[in-house]
Amino acid sequence: MPKAGNILLWLAASLPLALSAALIVTIASLTQARADDVASCTGKNLLTELQRSDPTKYAAVAAESDKVANGKSIFWKLEKPGVKTSWLLGTMHVTDPRVLTMPKGAPEADKAADTIIVESDEILDEKKAATALLAKPELMMFTDGSTISKYLSPENNAKLEAGLKERGIPLAAVSRMRPWMISSVVALPPCEIARKAKGAQFLDQRIAVEAAAAGKQVKGLETLADQLQAMADLPVEFHLKSLIETLQLGDKMSDVVETMTDLYLAGDIGATMPMLKIVAPDGDDANGDYAAFEQRIILDRNKVMAEHAAPILANGNVFMAVGALHLTGDQGLVELFRKQGFTVTAVD
Repeated sequence: MPKAGNILLWLAASLPLALSAALIVTIASLTQARADDVASCTGKNLLTELQRSDPTKYAAVAAESDKVANGKSIFWKLEKPGVKTSWLLGTMHVTDPRVLTMPKGAPEADKAADTIIVESDEILDEKKAATALLAKPELMMFTDGSTISKYLSPENNAKLEAGLKERGIPLAAVSRMRPWMISSVVALPPCEIARKAKGAQFLDQRIAVEAAAAGKQVKGLETLADQLQAMADLPVEFHLKSLIETLQLGDKMSDVVETMTDLYLAGDIGATMPMLKIVAPDGDDANGDYAAFEQRIILDRNKVMAEHAAPILANGNVFMAVGALHLTGDQGLVELFRKQGFTVTAVD
């Protein structure tokens, strides 16, 4: 079993992969995704298995998750004297029909809101978003004429080629793509790739599109280029390891995604990282990788989101939908909004 730490961090961040929609469609066609793939999600819940096989480890996951601040809800109410109530929904950026069903009270809050906030309003127009990203091709492609094989040892290059071949993807078809662009797709289960290739929307995107169609204001907190830049700011070695690990994990990735989905549906976001640490075999540099990853991809972006959301929330009656892991912890959005003077309470 390969070391899984890096790629599991990828999944934990749950970046909106719609930014690579064209890439997803291309790779889906290369992997010959079929219509029946949409219904063939086969992942199993790893925590359920762990509870049966190793109750002690399972108890450790539960204990650690209980320590995560604001980790037991995905839907929150924001209140401040003199300001209309606003709402905060944590999301998963996947097209799973179970995830597309919002928790009790959220559809009504969404419908009644004057303004919708999402991570990036560029998800409203994928063609426009693609054009914006093409202005910074270095975030997606090697622009110096090199290929990904240049950065890999012969052994890892062979692993890359073999792993891609198993998925029906010729190495030559993606050789000039940055490793995080390839990882963002091959980490997904076949059913998710198939749904995306058929144009299925993830929850944030559907919320934004429906709001725009209803004539509401849709505000973004960052650009898709900002999100890719955050990935680019991490060492390329990190991304290369992540890519190789993803390919080697193979079908187990479906189990990890299924487990994360079940935790999300249960509102138990605080258990996500403890679960991933148990699932991932120990790695020598896992803690260092996680610290750098968490800081740049989650914590730094939390601050930006909170700052950019503040003047919008000041007007009240806002419905905000962002990745669920941006909500948790003492530096998550729930705490940051409390520091802005809001009373933030979980909606059961």
